[in-house]
Amino acid sequence: MSPSGPRGERLRVVAIADTDSYVKWAASLLGGLDGRWDASVLVLSTPVAVSEAQLASALRGSGLPRDRVERVEYAGLAARLRDLRADAVVLAARGPLVRVLARDVAALSPRPVIATGLPGISIPATRKAVVYRLQSDLFVVHSRRELREFGALSARTGYTHRYALATLPFARSRPGRRAAAEGTDLVFATQAKVPADRADRLRIARMLVRAAEADPGRRVVVKLRAATGEHQTHVEQDGYPELLASLGPLPPNLVTSTAAMGDALDAAEGLVTVSSTAAIEAIARGVPVIALDTFGVSPRLINETLADADLLGSEDDVVARRFRHPDPEWLDDNYFHPPHADDWEDRLAQLVSLRRADALAPRAPFARRGGALRDAWERKTALGADDASAAGAVAYAIGMPLRTVVRMLQRSRRALRWARSAPVAPLAERHVRLPS
Repeated sequence: MSPSGPRGERLRVVAIADTDSYVKWAASLLGGLDGRWDASVLVLSTPVAVSEAQLASALRGSGLPRDRVERVEYAGLAARLRDLRADAVVLAARGPLVRVLARDVAALSPRPVIATGLPGISIPATRKAVVYRLQSDLFVVHSRRELREFGALSARTGYTHRYALATLPFARSRPGRRAAAEGTDLVFATQAKVPADRADRLRIARMLVRAAEADPGRRVVVKLRAATGEHQTHVEQDGYPELLASLGPLPPNLVTSTAAMGDALDAAEGLVTVSSTAAIEAIARGVPVIALDTFGVSPRLINETLADADLLGSEDDVVARRFRHPDPEWLDDNYFHPPHADDWEDRLAQLVSLRRADALAPRAPFARRGGALRDAWERKTALGADDASAAGAVAYAIGMPLRTVVRMLQRSRRALRWARSAPVAPLAERHVRLPS
């Protein structure tokens, strides 16, 4: 593959991202590209777009300078991509928004190569992740296991993708074992949706208080994803500041932090999480980890990969700071393959060459009913107030009542199926009074 395009010009790749985790992923992914690429990031205005503080945190250590990042409104996105003459566009966003943006990018002439991916641990591979991204030419994953499992999912469902491997960009170093004296904090990596129940999250808050009380000379740091008023990729209910405040006076060594995860890990003795990708960042730095086993292991908790690494630990392990390093045999298959195994950059360059030769066939989106009205509905629900189109307003006005009816029907059908499938107790076990 030539190191650049025709006449030695650099290949132009632009990422579009909005939320904290996706901006961090996109900036780090593009910041690690070699010299054949001219890379930049467009931060799209959406209801959950990063604040300036979150953006600064996401860019720290990414390799992408701040002057290569700009904010853009949805209404001006297509024109900006034409101005940048993008050869490739990396869609770094939640699935519903990727589906909308892929349609828009595919309509450009000439059409850029469309790449996409997920910003962290993506096991289990899910049908939704694949379907939302069907119109992309390249789907980036971050471990040999993810490559295998997404490939198997595509084979089962028929929703085929071109998958490519890239080292998780903020975990590029090979893991070792850092000296314990290099850090003293117990860092807890919060997650917006794991665990989901308030009672479970309150249990974690109580555990963190216990850990702080057990060792008053060392800090317990609750690493938050966002400050008050800032948004995250996923909407968080029952945030830890509120849960901790509900427990009364707190130990002075129990603190919250919105600093960059890298800064938090610099001062960490160990990291605690349920299933945050921060565990992979910690391992890359040689920081030991506890993946909390209180709620079990399941696809819903996104912690099967960490369980396979032998990182599970109990609440008592957390309080006692009995951190763990991963099983060495786990590393190569899970996020720490050798750099030469990465092929996403070369595969993207090859697709750009095909595109410039007008030999790259466009990919069809997921087929669904509704036509232009459905497109407008999806755009409005993904962008909210940032979609100011009349079509979006009409689609929303029509679609919201319809969605309510459809969801009611779906719930009724599920309830009916459950009732039909539920075992019927023998007559003697039914507490029914028979007539005498």
